[in-house]
Amino acid sequence: MRFPNKIAIYNELTALKIIQGSISIDRLLKAIEYILNKHKILRTFLTFNNDNGILEQHINNKHRIFQLVPNQTFKNENELQDILYQTIINPNLFDLSTGRVFHCEVLRQELISNNNNNNDNDNDNNRFITDSDILLMAFHHAATDRSAYQLFLNDLCFAYNTNVKWTGDEDLLQYIDYSVHERLIDMKPSREFWLLELKDYDFEHRLSLSTDQHCLSNDQRPGLASIAQISFDKNISKSFLNYVSTHQTTSFQLGMALFYIFLFKLTQVQNDLCISCHNANRYKTELQNILRMFISTLPYRMKLNCNWSFNELVKQVQDKCISILEHSHYPLQNILTDIHAIQSNVSFLQTVFDFITRSPDIDQLSLDDVTLKPIELKQSIEIAKFDFALTFIYNPMSNDDMLSCRFVCSHDLFEDMTVTKIARRFEYLIEQLFSVDSNINQTDILVSPINKLSLILPEEVYEMERIVFCRQPDIINEALASYAQARIWLDERIRFDSKNSQVAIYNMPFLHRLSSGGTLSISNLRQALQHVLIKHSALRTSLYFDTNKNILMQKIIDHTDSKELFTFIESAFETDEDLIEIMHNERGNPNNSNLMTDIVCRWHAVYYKNISQKGIICEKDALIFNFHHALFDFPSMKIFREDLDQAYTMGYLKNDDNTTLRYLDYAVAGQQMLMTTANAFWLDAVRDYEINRLLQLPFDRHGVSDEHRINRETSVSFQFDNDLSKAFLTYITYN
Repeated sequence: MRFPNKIAIYNELTALKIIQGSISIDRLLKAIEYILNKHKILRTFLTFNNDNGILEQHINNKHRIFQLVPNQTFKNENELQDILYQTIINPNLFDLSTGRVFHCEVLRQELISNNNNNNDNDNDNNRFITDSDILLMAFHHAATDRSAYQLFLNDLCFAYNTNVKWTGDEDLLQYIDYSVHERLIDMKPSREFWLLELKDYDFEHRLSLSTDQHCLSNDQRPGLASIAQISFDKNISKSFLNYVSTHQTTSFQLGMALFYIFLFKLTQVQNDLCISCHNANRYKTELQNILRMFISTLPYRMKLNCNWSFNELVKQVQDKCISILEHSHYPLQNILTDIHAIQSNVSFLQTVFDFITRSPDIDQLSLDDVTLKPIELKQSIEIAKFDFALTFIYNPMSNDDMLSCRFVCSHDLFEDMTVTKIARRFEYLIEQLFSVDSNINQTDILVSPINKLSLILPEEVYEMERIVFCRQPDIINEALASYAQARIWLDERIRFDSKNSQVAIYNMPFLHRLSSGGTLSISNLRQALQHVLIKHSALRTSLYFDTNKNILMQKIIDHTDSKELFTFIESAFETDEDLIEIMHNERGNPNNSNLMTDIVCRWHAVYYKNISQKGIICEKDALIFNFHHALFDFPSMKIFREDLDQAYTMGYLKNDDNTTLRYLDYAVAGQQMLMTTANAFWLDAVRDYEINRLLQLPFDRHGVSDEHRINRETSVSFQFDNDLSKAFLTYITYN
């Protein structure tokens, strides 16, 4: 369902290279016949019974005519890897309906030889597998799992080395016996456990990962993988294993805790996390030696608390794993049926964690005196069965790669570079927790809230620290507009059509009244305001659209002459209603500001009944400073007032126009900032949201979203009583 028929995803393959000696093909076939006799699962076929809607298994006897597949040849390593890849994805390699679930063939290396030896080589090829050849064996995943593979190799060695023949053992427990027994187990306690475990979880909600492409959960995947491998150094590996020992946990549980934290941070603190894990499911002793696919896929849900320490999270994961172990035999299909979920739509099945401990025996196989070693498959030939999978590999026999991990992600969602960056972030997370650096207090990190752990890489921190907002030496008075300026400018022209609008939307008038008994000199205030505008070039900046470059620009107005940099007007009022009307005009009159002109700041002196002495502002008079929002915001008002006060009081304002940071410099630096992380965050934040969908509010009239607005408003205001206000503030304080 999830993958096209032209590619196989459950072909499990191993390729063994003969290091020394040669293997008798005749003895190998007899050893395989012994295994096929002993393990009936390797000759079991599946049929769907339409009468009762049940998938049934049957055992056949075709093993008696088993033969090796005709030889393929390869000249070099690249050709060998290509053969292995084609075998892995070959959809015709197996057929569950006929019981063809095991495949074995010999890959011959083409060697340069003289003609006299050709006949001898042909005879040897029919009888022996030599040190230039590869023994390739493959299984369908429906028949075997990781544990079963080791059982197969053990039996192969035993049968080949002893030449034993299968005499039959009717008492030997087969998988088909277990299947019958499994149906008789009382599943009610497990059913109740899983229903409670997954209660209220949103199964269709996908993790907010930074994908490069978007695919629906039920879209078909071609199986292509984006892969990144991490090999931890000896110190990190030892620190990891020491933690397992000292905290009485398991490597699997510790790895899972790390994965939870990583997803928690990677998804911007999404705390209700559910992933899939593979359980060996050989929960009884008598199941340990049965060749079969016992592994079950189960959901592991964890509700993280950002205030937990890492140690606390590990304990929570440990408890979770122990509680699940008792119910790990409950089939996944039953879980999905109980929660009324469709498998193709369940998101947690696509986020997978696994921990593999490599057995020392698997690295070397001996058939008599012949030594065989597994061939490492190139990462590029791995199939992505899931959208996002992390696998730890622990190899106790390796000195260099004792502990490693691998991200295998669907290439439909993640580009190679993205997965590489994800892996690097995970590596950095582990370095923070298990570093042996003497400068890092490991105890503090392990007991600190997990929310304090960071996925921002050191090189990214360095890059951010390098972005210092400083004077741009190559920029004199003209540059690109900032992102904020461009948004406001476009909004004003496109959504509100400023050319034809009768109401302005981005005027920012600030009303000031003098304190009791105070007076101000108009001429001194005009001079002080001129000083402020000279210092803050943003208040003497115009915006214009460069049609040649097709971009919005900003330009600082020169102040070398004595021309005032602001508009000054005077008027009078008699009542508070008159003043309110004046403020309304300041706020809504589109003629009060024009970003295209060289005057973008406005000062309005409003006198009460014209009773003030000429040139003096008294306590009942009002001052209105008006700015356009593209050049000014509310926090700027505090700076404006402080500098205006200093300029008025002292008659001057300190300013080094050659070194002072300007808004124009910030805009240039902002355009140069790396936006990769921010871009990924916002893509995730609005993912799947229908941007053009209007909120279903009870409108009186309907307006299309791209229609011009005239900006007439209807407003209602109300006050909270004291009790409600206190309750509101108390909630903020304690939450």
